[in-house]
Amino acid sequence: MSDDKIVIKVDASGIDKRLDVFLTETHPELTSRSHIKKLIDGGHILVNDLPAKPNHKLRASDVIIADLSEERQDALIIPENIPLVIVYEDEHILVVNKPAGMASHPAVGANFGTLVNALLYHCKALSGAGTGQRPGIVHRLDKDTSGLMVVAKDNDSHSILAKQFKDRTITKKYVAFATGIVKLDEGSIEFPIGRHPSQRQKLTVRFSESRDAVTLYKVLGRFPGFKNGKKIVSACTMLELTPKTGRMHQLRVHLYSIGHPILGDATYGKKSDLIPRQALHATRLGFIHPASKKYVEFSAGMPADMKKVLDFLNLSPHQP
Repeated sequence: MSDDKIVIKVDASGIDKRLDVFLTETHPELTSRSHIKKLIDGGHILVNDLPAKPNHKLRASDVIIADLSEERQDALIIPENIPLVIVYEDEHILVVNKPAGMASHPAVGANFGTLVNALLYHCKALSGAGTGQRPGIVHRLDKDTSGLMVVAKDNDSHSILAKQFKDRTITKKYVAFATGIVKLDEGSIEFPIGRHPSQRQKLTVRFSESRDAVTLYKVLGRFPGFKNGKKIVSACTMLELTPKTGRMHQLRVHLYSIGHPILGDATYGKKSDLIPRQALHATRLGFIHPASKKYVEFSAGMPADMKKVLDFLNLSPHQP
């Protein structure tokens, strides 16, 4: 299989055809209709950026994206008995409080110790299991970002939740420590984000080859720098962050762009003696439950390492 994405714009020949039938007829390199069904069920084939079902009826100008870059069997992902902090669980979804240091899903060179490894041990069923490296994963948090994630146990729930993320109807709140003193009590950062032109592992604010991104922030506390023995502690600001879009590294890039990178973020700022990772935690998550159709909301308090930072910063005078 190619590592590239296949992008198909549906023309008149595909109108009203089933998605799986259309792909079988037009892209024999996908090998078979049953294989295409597995790819669709696993979320590797999207229609207009949304998961679809094999019997989805196509319309003119629909855009199909087949991502084959991670097409490896879940059998290669070994379930691991890793403790999970489960905030909520039913037959359709579960909400976990992911710790810092745990990747959301396997990637090249990192097939063990991820949330997916733990989920496969804990759950009998996950959306898309058997077709790729991300069963159950509707959205992700960076490895060194802690906090709440919702996981889908079946494909219908996955599709419903994914649409809410795409439509930006999900409630998401984060708490972070930013370096320096943020002057305004609240504000909005509205800079588009794209790949860094020379450092491809990084994102950056740029106005070409980028996507719109919006982050709201609110100051929860300001902590002027102070001297602790021979050590000088830099000033920090505690923030509540509300991403209105869901771009990769969005909060980290946006805070860096205004001169206040997240404390401990070695990629967009610098390492800190106060915390060994970026001080960023997903503290609240709300959405329409895919089965009950009722709004549900979950919260997770600040983790121990960030509480330790707050306790240390409280040694200095500050004002909210």
